[in-house]
Amino acid sequence: MLIPKKISLSALFCLLSLVFTFSAAAQWSGSSGNLGLDPFAQQDISSALDKLNSSSASEDNNATAVDGYYIGRAVGANILKQYKPYTGNPALTEYLNEICAAITANSPKPEIYNGYHLLILDTQEINAFASSGGHIFVTLGLIKLATSEDMLAAVIAHEVAHIQLEHSLGIINEMRTFSNLKAAGERAEAIASRGLSDADRKVLFNDSVNRIVETLIKNGFSQEQEFQADTQALSLLAATGYNPNSLIDMIRILGNNTKQAGGLQSTHPSPAMRINNLQRTIRTFRVTDTTRYRVNRFKQFTRP
Repeated sequence: MLIPKKISLSALFCLLSLVFTFSAAAQWSGSSGNLGLDPFAQQDISSALDKLNSSSASEDNNATAVDGYYIGRAVGANILKQYKPYTGNPALTEYLNEICAAITANSPKPEIYNGYHLLILDTQEINAFASSGGHIFVTLGLIKLATSEDMLAAVIAHEVAHIQLEHSLGIINEMRTFSNLKAAGERAEAIASRGLSDADRKVLFNDSVNRIVETLIKNGFSQEQEFQADTQALSLLAATGYNPNSLIDMIRILGNNTKQAGGLQSTHPSPAMRINNLQRTIRTFRVTDTTRYRVNRFKQFTRP
């Protein structure tokens, strides 16, 4: 069990009770090749939009936390149409969720709408994603590259940073500023006034979802956003007691596995650029190196 520096053991168990519901909800149906997703893919999108209706949009029409959650949940469903969840080692999923809970508990935003949830994707691709709804996906291929718990924490901290910096919400808000996406830009007002049919609302909702999925899997965030997430990850690691240098160590390993890291390399700045960016600020984080105390735990959960 990971005990963060600023949270009690009992409070951590409360956090984890929420976290584990996500991995339990996603079940792979094997031979059929379809996901039994509850409450993702089987959720009627119009129901989610009805919940969006009940949360009035902000005066500047920016997406709210509730918008981010329901759109993020649909993003997660779309990711799980392309990758099946890894179920070969449930303890590993719980272990990563505990790391995530420790990081978020010591972060500037320990609570978000419906919490943070992490799921392992059963693929040898090397990649990780995070939706605006707090759903974090890490591939089995990426996990296998890590040689310490601190490196796993670095991967998770980077994705948590994307969530807390609201990079996916930025995509939703950005859609409202482009003339060729004007309809999506008026979604908040239209939904609030119930001026659209259910069919139209589904189309506009899917526009936001598809744009985010394309960004996460194909195009990636901007270089500046990736640099921001890296820098924020250093702060998250240090606040939780992890070695901030583990992020640089993980990026170096990724750089040595560029052939396998096709997905990650296509959506992130080069390892050299990321390391150069991190070296500008990493010296400001002074943390006692306690990595050795986590060696046995890391081996227990990651080396069957």
